[in-house]
Amino acid sequence: MNIEPIKDWLPVAKKKPIVVSGPCSAESREQVIETCLAIAATEKVSVLRAGIWKPRTRPNSFEGVGEVGLKWLKEASEMTGLPSVVEVANRQHIELALDQGIDMFWIGARTTVNPFSVQEIADALHGVDIPVFVKNPINPDLQLWIGALERLNNAGITKIAAIHRGFSGFDQTVYRNAPKWNFPIELKRQFPTLPVICDPSHIGGNRELLSIISQKALDLDMDGLMIECHISPDEALSDSKQQITPFRLNEILSDLIVRDKTIKNVKLKTKLEKLRLEIDAIDQEILEMLTARFRVINEIGEEKRINAITILQVERWNQILSTRNDLAEKLGLGKEFVSTLLETIHKESIAIQTGIMNEKKVETTS
Repeated sequence: MNIEPIKDWLPVAKKKPIVVSGPCSAESREQVIETCLAIAATEKVSVLRAGIWKPRTRPNSFEGVGEVGLKWLKEASEMTGLPSVVEVANRQHIELALDQGIDMFWIGARTTVNPFSVQEIADALHGVDIPVFVKNPINPDLQLWIGALERLNNAGITKIAAIHRGFSGFDQTVYRNAPKWNFPIELKRQFPTLPVICDPSHIGGNRELLSIISQKALDLDMDGLMIECHISPDEALSDSKQQITPFRLNEILSDLIVRDKTIKNVKLKTKLEKLRLEIDAIDQEILEMLTARFRVINEIGEEKRINAITILQVERWNQILSTRNDLAEKLGLGKEFVSTLLETIHKESIAIQTGIMNEKKVETTS
């Protein structure tokens, strides 16, 4: 993708982290202006945000004030000297926001998941020189996220960035949306020049988690943060639990540690290189052991085929989970990590044994 460096279109990006902040929803002129003035007073915010149109899960919920909110945000932008950004989901949103002089757009998770909607936005923005941020889709699909970015880039949008806001799921966790950090990490690996901003508000869904998630994002070399802020968060008409006051925003941002990703200390660099060589050797051993394990899996699969035994043996699988998790606990490894690792290995083992069954079946019928 052809991506312009963010420091060229957002001057404050030269200082890390980039911070996008403002209310989840624009509710009144007074609320928007008061919140944005207080945010700007922290001198730590790069861009002002406000939700104008709110895609709600259920009908009869507050779905935003609509077009009038654009005027409030633009007024706040002019008063503070900070650029403005709003979420757009269709051509009409874009036209209205452009008419009001909004500086930037973001595409929400519910829109990113639909290539037709993203293409409509891309077509509407063809020939328009405006920055666009793209949130990850609600489901953990990296290709869908990349596809949305590519559609915009193909339409000529080069001032582009991604927003990591976590992923929805059935599992109940401490997070509103599971962060699944491997997705933004892989996105940065594939597109090193693409700015990636983290949205701790939607990942946490709880203001008590914002500080921890924000620091984690910076530690993983995310370029910035999008944090929802409201002058009276408990009275907010949407997502009140995840919004914070401008005072608390200033506290969180002041406490963040921005680490250097370059290693300037020669002694430290030498030590890290030595440790990384050890990791390389250990990784080789792990891969060799996995190869040996799957060799045994092949033999087991062949015995199951010969003796007409089902591939899945639930009792054995439960035994593996129980004994390995007990061992992992004694070794100081996290239970969730070990369970995920075992499930991945088990999935591959099932695939190997299924291949053995199908291969022999094909030979028999040929």
